[in-house]
Amino acid sequence: MPLPPVHFFSHGSTMMLGEESRSADYWKKCGDEALAHGIKGVIMMSAHWDARGTNRVDVAMKPDPQKSPVAYVHPSKYVDYKLKPDLATGKRVVSMLREAGMDARPNDTFDWIHDTYLILIRMFPAGCPPTTIISMNGRFDPHFHARVGSAVASLRSDGYLIIGTGGAVHNLYRNHWGQMLRYTDNFAQPVPPEAAMLEFRQSVEDVFTRNCRAGRAKGALVNGVTRLMKHPQYRDAHGTDDHFMAACFVSGVVDGSEGGEDDECVLGAEDWELVNMCNSQFTVGRWVSQKA
Repeated sequence: MPLPPVHFFSHGSTMMLGEESRSADYWKKCGDEALAHGIKGVIMMSAHWDARGTNRVDVAMKPDPQKSPVAYVHPSKYVDYKLKPDLATGKRVVSMLREAGMDARPNDTFDWIHDTYLILIRMFPAGCPPTTIISMNGRFDPHFHARVGSAVASLRSDGYLIIGTGGAVHNLYRNHWGQMLRYTDNFAQPVPPEAAMLEFRQSVEDVFTRNCRAGRAKGALVNGVTRLMKHPQYRDAHGTDDHFMAACFVSGVVDGSEGGEDDECVLGAEDWELVNMCNSQFTVGRWVSQKA
């Protein structure tokens, strides 16, 4: 099997599950490619679930998880979708994280949240592949989350598709909610995005695309992504740190992978929601080798 790509997906608002978009089309395309190449399963870092305590991360191990309700989306879009937790791989992930020095714990009570199953439904509408979800750590240390990605990076060469689900620009405090609340129109742009959002969005694209190319230095993507948290517009673009940890996780996966040193990153799709939320979809690597 070729080395699977790695995805950093901006899941956006809950309405990204209910409304058609360029991002939804791209997620489906990525899912079709993954199935065509026979992936063993999916490994995800969640942006809506964090473990409390120093050095701690949890791994979802509930055999029959429920779904948290999704606001502004008709239940028919998600209630009948059967989740498929991969408990065997979950145990393996816990072991890998512990070997890397982290306080990794199996969590057999966690019910899945829309940030993960929104992506899974869009990517794999015919059925959920075996999936393992890793939590964040509640201290939101970017370097720690990059190390989490590095610790599980070898699963990529074993045939797993690794995804971080968060946001490139995701600040709920700066979003314009009126059009969605009054007209259920999450894509309305009555005014342009604020300059700070545009600036940070461009910086995210630059870091991903310029640090994923032939001859890149090992660790370049981790350095670039983690440094973005010191960007002058970071706090405008991210009112809280949770949705940026998935980008740090993905950077650790990419830099920690054996092989794929020449992988390039593409911005596969993008949608602006609620005026100031930018849902950028990045993919590092591709199923057909650059050298093929």
